[in-house]
Amino acid sequence: MKKIVACYKWVVDEADIRVEGKERSLSFDRVKYKISEYDRNAIEAGALLNEEKGCQFLAVTCGANVETSLKDVLSRGPESIAYVNDGALGEADSLVTSKVLAGIIKKVGEIDLVICGEGSSDGYSQQVGPRLAALLGYASVTFVNKLELTEDGIRAERKLEDGVEVVEVTGPAVVTVLPDINKPRIPSLKQILAAKKKTAEKLGLDAIGLDSVVLKEKTLSISGTVMERKNIQINSGGMPVEEAAQKLIQQLKADGSLA
Repeated sequence: MKKIVACYKWVVDEADIRVEGKERSLSFDRVKYKISEYDRNAIEAGALLNEEKGCQFLAVTCGANVETSLKDVLSRGPESIAYVNDGALGEADSLVTSKVLAGIIKKVGEIDLVICGEGSSDGYSQQVGPRLAALLGYASVTFVNKLELTEDGIRAERKLEDGVEVVEVTGPAVVTVLPDINKPRIPSLKQILAAKKKTAEKLGLDAIGLDSVVLKEKTLSISGTVMERKNIQINSGGMPVEEAAQKLIQQLKADGSLA
């Protein structure tokens, strides 16, 4: 039986973030958390493969307050979850996150397929999947919008800028899936209730072979963006097209958009 893991990140719901004052500082006082939107696709991809092939399907995660995510994630298909909940991981970069996830996956053992989202809905570095593959020694397949299990590995369809590429991989692999690979389902009441009976294994850093974590990146400040519109009407008052076009060119030059 194939063994599949879906990785996910528990992130701040951006709808709850407030921009305050002229300094445009961000307030996180009333924020709630959610599964990263991209990772919902990863979880759904694993759930669909499990339903189709009868795989062993579990989830893994790490962070500073991930224990509040367990019920939500387990209601979406995984039969169990392994996680590291540590305050030191509150601002973990992609390097540290990859190391911790790799440690959890190695601890679980004998994984045939690891599914990650394209990126996270907060940092969106798109680095965790490929880094994870390198740390595990697995094949790496990115930008996947169609995924199948084969006898020896996987067959994946990759959506690239200049076309679609179909690849076959033998042996274990880490894939990152695009949002258009599926539409995540909303868990039913029965699935939510069943999630309470599923297994959640909490691991410490020492249990996965890490004494501590050292962050290579540190966020100094975050400010909200401001969009200003000039509301300039080019062809007001029934101006002829030629005259309006000339006025537009002059305005673009004045703004520095044209030389």
